[in-house]
Amino acid sequence: MSRGALKAPRGTRDFYPEDHRLREWLFDHFREVSRTFGFEGVDAPVLEHEELFTRKAGEEIVEQLYHFELHERRYALRGEITPSIARMVMARAGGLRLPLRWYSIPQCWRYERATRGRRREHYQWNMDIWGEPGVTAEAELIAAIFSLVDRLGLAPGDVRMRLNSRALLEEWLRGGVLRERSEVFPALCVVIDKLDKIGADAVVDQLTDAAGEIRLPASEAREVVAWLSLRDLQAASAETGPDSAARADLERLFELLGAYGIADRVEFDASIVRGLAYYTGVVFEAFDADRKLRALCGGGRYDQLLETLGGPPIPAVGFGFGDAVVHELLVEKGLLPELSRPVDAVVYAFSDAERPAAIRLASHLRGDGLGVELVLGTVKPKRAFADADRSGARRIYLIGPDELAKGVTSVRDLSTGEQTTEPLPV
Repeated sequence: MSRGALKAPRGTRDFYPEDHRLREWLFDHFREVSRTFGFEGVDAPVLEHEELFTRKAGEEIVEQLYHFELHERRYALRGEITPSIARMVMARAGGLRLPLRWYSIPQCWRYERATRGRRREHYQWNMDIWGEPGVTAEAELIAAIFSLVDRLGLAPGDVRMRLNSRALLEEWLRGGVLRERSEVFPALCVVIDKLDKIGADAVVDQLTDAAGEIRLPASEAREVVAWLSLRDLQAASAETGPDSAARADLERLFELLGAYGIADRVEFDASIVRGLAYYTGVVFEAFDADRKLRALCGGGRYDQLLETLGGPPIPAVGFGFGDAVVHELLVEKGLLPELSRPVDAVVYAFSDAERPAAIRLASHLRGDGLGVELVLGTVKPKRAFADADRSGARRIYLIGPDELAKGVTSVRDLSTGEQTTEPLPV
């Protein structure tokens, strides 16, 4: 076997015990926030039919799919879980009690350049609400995100949320540069979502590309880029008219965020459009305050996704929160915990003669819900004590010839050194 084959593929990770403990610590926070907000857990296969993702041509995620053919069928590793969740909702659409409040922690795969906080294989926390058309759903999800941020120990100013509305952008464009070509709106969103990555000039070049789908005049392309620089909702909606539903939704959303006590952590940003074509309304992304990292999370409303899959119209909104970026932020802030092994006690038999009694004792302690490491081999007592101390165990139970004869076990408290005896289980 080659040396390279003995390493994890680039952009993926091996989770050694210390890494796995941190991963589960983070996942437990995901689960606990979901629970406190009344969400139920779901999951779906990591392997899906390729067409579930490739229907959105032109999106970056389509180019990043891990895909292959097997027995004349096309498959892909999921790059995101939202289409899978939509498929699940559609399968039971007639029997589900709406609104649904579902969460998941999927493993996702995207073949992209691996950099800090960007991996080809990652996990993300998803929360989705199906069946609620109002921005009360968006407010609840944004509140859940900040609940997690607070649980992780990040200061209120460490993470900022930026939001916009695809519907507001569409109202403005259809009243102006796309008045006669509204069908290119999804493709335009895919391009302008790259603004932070490629810069304004490159976005203008793509919007004006004569061989492309959008083909705007240069003056109109620059007008679009200028609108994206707006950070004031009133200015951004000035040309949409007094009856703008999108502006009313954003104003209502900020009002609701005030009720949650988090409005000061959220700001309007016209450049937030999200690169997935299925978004239809409010869209949002959260970043570290210093913008040293890529987005911690992103999401928004996708009311028409189910219809594109052939299902009934059900409004929906959700987000994905990646594990890799928040890990980088927690490292930077010194907030990753030191997690010991989940071992409460160690049971040590001095020889094979005491091993059956040690097994019965370990089984008894495990039956009481303790995490117990039973020393399996024959090691010297000094080694047993050292290993027990390193394991993080609070106690070590010792069974030697004298203890066995008396029907007891010697119990040493590893923090104080105090030693007592307890009867062995029969």
